[in-house]
Amino acid sequence: MDIGLQIKKFREQQKISQEELALKIFVSRQTISNWETNKSCPDVKSLIILSNIFNVSLDSFIKEDIKEMREIVEEEAIKKFNVMGFVFLAELIIVTISAYPLFSIDGYIGIIIWLCLFAAALYTASRIERFKKKHDIQTYKEILAFIDGKPLTHDETQQELGKRNYQKIIFAFLAGVIAFIVCIIVIFICRHL
Repeated sequence: MDIGLQIKKFREQQKISQEELALKIFVSRQTISNWETNKSCPDVKSLIILSNIFNVSLDSFIKEDIKEMREIVEEEAIKKFNVMGFVFLAELIIVTISAYPLFSIDGYIGIIIWLCLFAAALYTASRIERFKKKHDIQTYKEILAFIDGKPLTHDETQQELGKRNYQKIIFAFLAGVIAFIVCIIVIFICRHL
């Protein structure tokens, strides 16, 4: 983060020592030193006092840090999305492969286990959909751009908005066909064991 450099720059421009600045903010000289070396960050109250002392707006005072914080938040969101996608894929595979063996168990225990697995997959799918809605990503191209951390151009965004409705239908149909084929394969394998 850049806030330490900003504090030092403005302090030196106004020819204020660390001790003098510390007295004005009601902190120790060591605290000012820690801020300037980025060992710690000032709290919101101290940032407001600093911006008043240096005669700069709070926005311009921490502008670069806000950009950096946004980038960190976006990186964390991308990691979270990737983890949710991997978990959902694993759950789908387990639900699909375990269907026939679990339904073959006498009584209701196999069905109950499968329904629990299915519910977990549905929960993960709903979390992914909420995440996609929050970040306004729906189409394949939008998702890839989000994962790469690159925004789409205005024209690309307009094209993707037009694709959203029919892509959802196509993906749902393909997912159903793939699940059906995998179930048939699992049934075939289990019957010949």
